Amino acid sequence: MERHNIYFWFNKIKNNILFIPVTMIFMILLGCSSNQEQDQVNIGRKQLFDNNWKFFLGDTSAASANVFNDDDWRSLDLPHDWSIEGKIDPKNPTGGSGGYFPAGIGWYRKTFKAPTEWKSKNISIYFEGVYMNSEVFINGKSLGIYPYGYSSFSYDLTSYLEFDNENVIAVRVDNSQQLNCRWYSGSGIYRHVWMMVTEPIHVAQWGVSISTPDVSSENATVLVKTLVKNETASSQNISLKTILFDENSKDAGGNQLNVELSANSEKEVTQSIVVSKPLLWTPETPNLYQAQIQVLNDKQVLDDTKTNFGIRSIKFTAENGFQLNGKEILINGGCVHHDNGCLGAAAFDRAEERRVELLKAGGFNAVRTSHNPPSEAFLNACDKLGLMVIDEAFDGWKANKNPYDYGVYFDKWWKRDLDAMILRDRNHPSIIMWSSGNEIYERKEPAAVEIANMMANEIKTIDTTRPITSAMTTWDRGWDIFDPLMAAHDVCGYNYQLFRAASDHKRVPSRVILNTESYPGNAFNIWKMVSENEYIIGDFVWTAMDYLGESGIGASYYPGENGGEHWQGDRYPWHGAYCGDIDITGWRKPISHYRSMLYNENEKLYMAVREPNPENGKIRTTGWAV
Repeated sequence: MERHNIYFWFNKIKNNILFIPVTMIFMILLGCSSNQEQDQVNIGRKQLFDNNWKFFLGDTSAASANVFNDDDWRSLDLPHDWSIEGKIDPKNPTGGSGGYFPAGIGWYRKTFKAPTEWKSKNISIYFEGVYMNSEVFINGKSLGIYPYGYSSFSYDLTSYLEFDNENVIAVRVDNSQQLNCRWYSGSGIYRHVWMMVTEPIHVAQWGVSISTPDVSSENATVLVKTLVKNETASSQNISLKTILFDENSKDAGGNQLNVELSANSEKEVTQSIVVSKPLLWTPETPNLYQAQIQVLNDKQVLDDTKTNFGIRSIKFTAENGFQLNGKEILINGGCVHHDNGCLGAAAFDRAEERRVELLKAGGFNAVRTSHNPPSEAFLNACDKLGLMVIDEAFDGWKANKNPYDYGVYFDKWWKRDLDAMILRDRNHPSIIMWSSGNEIYERKEPAAVEIANMMANEIKTIDTTRPITSAMTTWDRGWDIFDPLMAAHDVCGYNYQLFRAASDHKRVPSRVILNTESYPGNAFNIWKMVSENEYIIGDFVWTAMDYLGESGIGASYYPGENGGEHWQGDRYPWHGAYCGDIDITGWRKPISHYRSMLYNENEKLYMAVREPNPENGKIRTTGWAV
């Protein structure tokens, strides 16, 4: 290979005709798996709606109408990312931040018949993620616009469906306003779509909350809170039955309560169940339970929903660090963006699971979802395989880092998007912490303290079982200016500034500190500080894996090449980051083995060859390079 840089190689393949069949092989293999899963789950209250969509890259307002002719549109199955299919070009408006991939506007349409058995039921469509500014239509009627591309959302279709004719769902996706992200976002309906079918009396969407307030090796208390909705015009007397099953489908306990529901109302029902000899969730033993919740009326099952959860306790203190099930654990974490390399942003279940497998094999015990909520498939894999998670909501708040980023929508949408993340994700045992933001631009202003408290209070209205953090940094002043902002958090995130921890600890001894981003080359120094100080609970390196966009970060340059940090100029043909412990194809770099040796006892001796400098000068490294 003429260069050591995998992205130079990837760029050559990407712009070669060979790239198309290689990508198609990935898509076909993953698509086969997805279709098999569809056949298995396309019954009951949650029906996969990924198959047989039509797609058009471009804009035409007439596409929302049922009578529109889409015969010449492309047929495809979801998830789908149209940006990864396009040509990498330095003229594309996404620039180096987006990997020089195209963006634009696209339309999706799906024609379907509503079964007659749906007539008496409540029907809604649930999108796990659409990037971005999506507008959804049913039979020509707009259901609404959802700006944030990383949130999950749903629309009620009940009153719009026609049972004698074909129905058409149309989705307009607008990712044309650039720049709106600091990394590769992808474009389109890139996560799963579901049709939700329930009786008028049912468990609400994201209406189940499961926590484990008391945990020991002998007994654990499982607290199940269920929001039940009665969307009928009369009061109803129902029974709520909950049964817990362990991973071997063995009955682990249950509870049944009688509940009276007023007409057109909802009620949260709390059930406490004791589990004997619980199988605890840890990264080494990721034991999972399942709660089956049934809504009954005269022994008739009106709703039946299942929720996976884990039994574990978490505690964070400056005196004893981070404790999982009463045992102190050093967090060896890495940050990850959401793309899957040559698959782009498309969140195929197997690709998401493979990414977690690679992180675990690389020695990590935790991941930070920088800087947005991940897919449900990713979190399910973290639960199953044992990878702890910081679930992060936003890259920024009100102040813009890019002209069209989340700052444009913050005032109107922050609460809805934050609630969506907490409600959707709160039952995952892998999640040990919530993060409300990353290196917010207004961090030195008093308004940032107000926003941080506002968001922390909102999170705690839904979930009080996990601490709240955000990742902060500043390079030009002492960190005492951050004390009021840090006080709005339970755990204080430090990006690249952990050397300030000792003086900050003297000033604020109760502060729990987490290194939320670090340079890969600082692995030993960071590990030493984490190992020697209880109040520093761990590290998240930037990054665990290479990713698309933020082109050139982590690069190194030969003599005579145009070098510099990724923000200092155009780095084309680089279209990805090279700062990960694991490269974009899944291979571990030497730094991965080194870091794992620091934190893990099972890593074997590893030898690597450092490339010598050529005769005409030195190889230059950038800040995130190793």
